[in-house]
Amino acid sequence: QVHLVESGGGLVQPGGSLRLSCAASGRASRSGTWGWFRQAPGKEREFVAAIRRNDGHPNYLDSVKGRFTISRDNVKNTVDLQMNSLKPEDTAVYYCASTSKTWILSAMSREEGYDYWGQGTQVTVSS
Repeated sequence: QVHLVESGGGLVQPGGSLRLSCAASGRASRSGTWGWFRQAPGKEREFVAAIRRNDGHPNYLDSVKGRFTISRDNVKNTVDLQMNSLKPEDTAVYYCASTSKTWILSAMSREEGYDYWGQGTQVTVSS
């Protein structure tokens, strides 16, 4: 069993930045895929970003491209999400997800492709 713990959420003004981190328990692996998803009040959970552990290939939701950057540390078994130029519509609970499967680009955004999920961290963008 893998446990994921997110940190770094909080309240930030529009245009500001936050960095989310997610740490996984257990032995570090160079295979598999990390993902970040978010769920705003009254909305379905949606894909935000993902990255493959072996080659670091990322995938992003169109609305966050150029503003968010996902990165991973295979030694520490962690994944980060650097969020810049935040907008009120980025307000949501952000969830870290992990799987031992190395997904192709088109599959990285599917929730059902991930086996483990964190408890979520709240990000609020408001003035």
